[in-house]
Amino acid sequence: MKTLRFKTNINCNNCVRTVSAFLNEVPTIREWTVDVGQPEKILTVKGEEVLVEEVIEAVEEAGFDIVEDK
Repeated sequence: MKTLRFKTNINCNNCVRTVSAFLNEVPTIREWTVDVGQPEKILTVKGEEVLVEEVIEAVEEAGFDIVEDK
């Protein structure tokens, strides 16, 4: 399974609830988590065919900033 990591401004449980509806709609995402305890608020996404662009689009649609963590 492919794993992608992103830096975000998803910084609390309410933010996680907000973005969850958008990420859960992306069919290629099998699981995801946000580490709100870290300064960079790392979003980890897993899926066989998940694309960077579709994750970024979903998070931005939810109203959050996101950049791929390379």
